[in-house]
Amino acid sequence: MTSPILHLTPTLQSYDWGSRSALHSLLGLEQDGGPLAEMWMGAHPKGPSSASADGGPSASLADLIHADPVAMLGQRVLDEYGPRLPYLLKVLAADRALSLQVHPQPHRARAGFNRENRAGIPRGSAERSFHDDQHKPEMVVAISRFEGLSGFRRPARVLELLDGLRGDLVARMRAALAARPSAAGLQEAFTLALHARTLPDVAADLAVTVADVAARLGAGTTSPRADATVVSLAEQHPGDPGAIVSMMLNRVTLEPGESMFVPAGHVHAYLSGCAVEVMSSSDNVLRAGLTTKRVDVEALLACVAYAPGPAARPRVRRLGAGTAPGRRGTLAAGGRLQEYRAAIPEFALVMGEVTVGDGSVAVPADGPRIVLVLDGQIEVECPAAGSGTPGESLQAVVRAGESVFVPHAAGTLALRGSGRTVVAYVP
Repeated sequence: MTSPILHLTPTLQSYDWGSRSALHSLLGLEQDGGPLAEMWMGAHPKGPSSASADGGPSASLADLIHADPVAMLGQRVLDEYGPRLPYLLKVLAADRALSLQVHPQPHRARAGFNRENRAGIPRGSAERSFHDDQHKPEMVVAISRFEGLSGFRRPARVLELLDGLRGDLVARMRAALAARPSAAGLQEAFTLALHARTLPDVAADLAVTVADVAARLGAGTTSPRADATVVSLAEQHPGDPGAIVSMMLNRVTLEPGESMFVPAGHVHAYLSGCAVEVMSSSDNVLRAGLTTKRVDVEALLACVAYAPGPAARPRVRRLGAGTAPGRRGTLAAGGRLQEYRAAIPEFALVMGEVTVGDGSVAVPADGPRIVLVLDGQIEVECPAAGSGTPGESLQAVVRAGESVFVPHAAGTLALRGSGRTVVAYVP
């Protein structure tokens, strides 16, 4: 019998903001001084994982799904999303800030992708804003302490942070918020900042504002995290208004196991740290700054949600004996695993510690699943697999930094062993 549990070879992305050590350590690679930023596990066209059964030839996971979508995805997932894996699982490791960005809503993603296709902009071109026709909500769960920005602060709080700072741009932003301390004022101030990036004297103007923030920080500011973020971003991206925009956004710190959800339209930036990230299978990123890549101001502004409020959080529940992740499967985990769910149908995560004393831990029983091991060693078993041989099961050993794809046809998925483990699935 050929095992349907497929070992994955992830796609690695070496963006310049990436860590020089975190992913190297996870994957057992030599640290060569270069950055590794993201490890992708999935079937997105930009970087599909290679997949192979034990000892067999490898093939693109996307091709294998297209070849037998019912067995790989299950009829439920196929009917909803077509012959494609609807989520993308990543490990993200950042030493420096990622771009200030927004992900589009579904209808805007389709319209933008079709518009650029009609214009003849090649797929993969740096001149594209829309690389596929999918939205890209995402959920992040911290592995180490993880720092970020997400969603707009209350206008009154933004005004407090901007108070007393010199500079033409910050004065215009402050005036907009003072006149309309609402979502409309946030929209005007944010739009002013984005359009200012093309002004000839913006770098000198921002230098004055950042110097005031640095002086305030050195004198013992009442908002040290906000001010320190401005100074750090200005050092990384001199002359970029994104450093000032950071004061408009919620500053977020996630400890290991804590999580954040980024819906479509939410302005955000990840600043540093290592995390597991799961998202709809898309690479649509509209950038507002803090980057050398394309900034499409008009497309971005059309997608932004300006309603102020705290950073969004997924629903998190601890899974104990007898509880079930999603609607399917049972779990006997002794409370060491947690389920992370957002109001998005494409993805969910189970993440936490599997220990020898748990015995067999069962997780979602249908649909396409990816199991990633962060440390230790886990045996993945599908005891209910329909092999035609009574009592025969499918098994795979997964070590730290390794991942496997478990197709729908394999049936119930059980984990044994010891180690931090992640399971991505379609709830």
